[in-house]
Amino acid sequence: MSLTSAYQHKLAEKLTILNDRGQGVLIRMYNIKKTCSDPKSKPSFLLEKSMESSLKYINKKFPNIDVRNSTQHLGPIHREKTELIRFLTNYYQSFVDVMEFRDHVYELLNTIDACLCHLDINLNFDFTRSYLDLIVTYTSVILLLSRIEDRRILIGTYNCAHEMLHGHSDSSFARLGQMVLEYDQPLKKLTEEFYPHTKTVSGALLSLHFLFVRRNQGAEQWRGAQLLSLISTPPAMINPANSDTMACEYLSVEVMERWIIIGFLLCHGCLNSNSQCQKLWKLCLQGSLYITLIREDVLQVHKVTEDLLSSFKGYGKRVADVKESKEYAVANSGQFHCQRRQFLRMAAKELETVLTDEPGLLGPKALFAFMALSFIRDEVTWLVRHSENVTKTKTPEDYADSSIAELLFLLEGIRSLVRKHIKVIQQYHLQYLARFDALVLSDIIQNLSVCPEEESVIMSSFVSTLSSLNLRQVDDGKTFEFSGLRLDWFRLQAYTSVAKAPLHLHENPDLAKIMNLIVFHSRMLDSVEKMLVETSDLSIFCFHLRTFEKMFAMTLEEPSMLRYAIAFPLICAHFVHCTHEMCPEEYPHLKNHGLHHCNSFLEELAKQTSNCVLEICAEQRNLSEQLLPKHCATTISKAKNKKAMKQRQTPKKGEPERDKPGAESHRKNRSVVTNMDKLHLSLTELALTMNHVHSFTVFEHIIFPSEYLSSHLEARLNRAIVWLAGYNASTQEIARPSELLAGVKAYISFIQSLAQFLGTDVSRVIRNALLQQTQPLDSCGEQTITTLYTNWYLESLLRQASGGTIILSPAMQAFISLPREGEQNFSAEEFSDISDHGSCTGPGFGSPPKGVSWTPFSNFPFPWGGVNKSLSVVCFLVLPPSSAHPDSISKLTIFLTRWRFQVPPSYELCPQTVGSI
Repeated sequence: MSLTSAYQHKLAEKLTILNDRGQGVLIRMYNIKKTCSDPKSKPSFLLEKSMESSLKYINKKFPNIDVRNSTQHLGPIHREKTELIRFLTNYYQSFVDVMEFRDHVYELLNTIDACLCHLDINLNFDFTRSYLDLIVTYTSVILLLSRIEDRRILIGTYNCAHEMLHGHSDSSFARLGQMVLEYDQPLKKLTEEFYPHTKTVSGALLSLHFLFVRRNQGAEQWRGAQLLSLISTPPAMINPANSDTMACEYLSVEVMERWIIIGFLLCHGCLNSNSQCQKLWKLCLQGSLYITLIREDVLQVHKVTEDLLSSFKGYGKRVADVKESKEYAVANSGQFHCQRRQFLRMAAKELETVLTDEPGLLGPKALFAFMALSFIRDEVTWLVRHSENVTKTKTPEDYADSSIAELLFLLEGIRSLVRKHIKVIQQYHLQYLARFDALVLSDIIQNLSVCPEEESVIMSSFVSTLSSLNLRQVDDGKTFEFSGLRLDWFRLQAYTSVAKAPLHLHENPDLAKIMNLIVFHSRMLDSVEKMLVETSDLSIFCFHLRTFEKMFAMTLEEPSMLRYAIAFPLICAHFVHCTHEMCPEEYPHLKNHGLHHCNSFLEELAKQTSNCVLEICAEQRNLSEQLLPKHCATTISKAKNKKAMKQRQTPKKGEPERDKPGAESHRKNRSVVTNMDKLHLSLTELALTMNHVHSFTVFEHIIFPSEYLSSHLEARLNRAIVWLAGYNASTQEIARPSELLAGVKAYISFIQSLAQFLGTDVSRVIRNALLQQTQPLDSCGEQTITTLYTNWYLESLLRQASGGTIILSPAMQAFISLPREGEQNFSAEEFSDISDHGSCTGPGFGSPPKGVSWTPFSNFPFPWGGVNKSLSVVCFLVLPPSSAHPDSISKLTIFLTRWRFQVPPSYELCPQTVGSI
């Protein structure tokens, strides 16, 4: 084929368009398969009893359905034809899209074969990658089509309804029906279709050999090569990280595995004729048991390969190779990847630490960051798809990793560093493009022996575009756009890969090297975010939610991993990348998955953090309780009777020696870990994870982790304060207000000390909790201490006072109890002395309702003399203790004081008088 024809065929443009279109068609097939396999989302007519006989008939006769002479079988279809057309149009058009995509793919593959294109991943990277991607995407579409069990019914029912409504079949039905029949056994049909393309496909795959072998090295080899280390050779730390094949350095191993497995499945003939193909194929078979087709749909590598090759003659040795490779993979691949994950945890941590300390290194060493992201993503996705699908194994520990959170956290950390210092990256690579790449490219162009006009124009435009760059563009915040330059290079790869081209790229490798370098440098200016998605997107978790949740649960059970748990909510932000414009109906479901799991993860982290905080608060309250005045009685008693204690040789039984406050701080052995040590360690880890990021975005929703913690802490603090009251409804026991106040202060003081560690507004949390306690019910509808103490004073103390079992003691300035037989007693003086009245005006107490003020006066006459001598008690009952109205309190106090000296002693207060006050 002539060079002019190669220009006209626009191979680069067609590959770009068809790959994107293929992804959309693949997602639509996935969506139909998912919808039809779930009874909840399955089309309703497929479940109707009235339709059952018609659907069986269509499935049996497909595609030769005689609509006119089958009215007895298709009666229900005829009655619902309009509704069926409306409902099934999207399904039918999706299958038509598959057929049209198939036509375009084969046309393009035949054109590339006719042009005798030379494909080499190390030279024409974009051309080779797009070619292999197209083959894998097309194969995945066909395999997914064959996995849709109701495909015949959906297509046949639509066509029947269409013929009933319009009088003729749909124009695409005949070819579509034939295609569906041909792909009932998809792989056999695909191998027949790809037989003519064996030479081109095998040539492209063989170019991967060196790269794939290098990328499949074990952890020990990585460690020996000090992979990803910036400090292994300090003198070369600021040297630019370059490679002859820049894009290959961060190319996903998972992608290469798909190319090799599916490529050799379709073109299996070269396995018997080419030893290099055999070596590459066997090496790939030893790495994975499953490869991904799309999302959670996988291909069981060894089973599918063995079944296919067993059906052909002369493949006995290859079948034996498959069995041997499977045994090796089952025995070794789990441990192999486990060791690589361990290495990457250390290497990525070192890389992140160095880049955090010296962000300027992101300029020359940006490649290292993207390599680290790609390696981590490969190991995580391998673990996810195998832990989901490998159910029976002798070594289950190889498919579970309790430290996976650290790897995810490091991946998010490197992504964050790249985003944060994007200007550093842009400034460095802009100067590289303008002051080095442009000059080298210009020299290479001048030294070319042959340079046709079309290629000369393209390459000259490269030099002029790069030479015009300057640093002011970065400082001014200019948006760079080099997609045109990269597409021109893609075109140039296609032009120079044709057999009859005057300029062959494989004869000018220096041109390929510098252009691959320029492409990477240009992406550092305008496509950093796309690079991050390409190398570190983990949206696969959106379709492996059970595995995602298991990993999170394992992280929470491992104390050393708690600080990395925030990675799981952050990963939910990746889910947006798995959407496609050809399947907009998926967006709400993916959005719900992302937000739901992000919310559940943060809720659990906030719950654990607040639980830990409140447990420490409870311990602090226990320590504070030891300092209460009531506990000093024993100490005073011992001091008074010191002589008597000395004379006694042995202490009495039943009198255990009480430790003095502070004894818990004295340790003979620091290695002994107390409960407080464990709680503080857990709180440190949880505080680190909750305070790691201020906010992040999930599907256009801005998430603030601190708000989750605030709400949980507030709710738990409310419940804790009520718990401190110790109210027992059956025995009517309740804690003294002064003891409750001491406990609340212990809680508040500890929570306040955490302000700088938790990253949340603890003063707002405390204020909201205490304000809620001044109301009858809190925000959760639970009773507050105001309600508990109000009811208790009414039902217990004041009711007994009206019955005469509690009287006022002027000397003690409090009510005191008169014990009586057969009645439940408590010390009234403990709840009515000055200290406890003051406690009732402390944090969390609201105004006592009118019932508290009126009850003593409505039940018995209260002589003014009592008021004169016990004004503080009356003030407690009458004055609202809320500090929000100090002026009214002051006026009421003056009024009572004036009453104290001016009203005759014989005057008696009545409920109406108190109410008027």
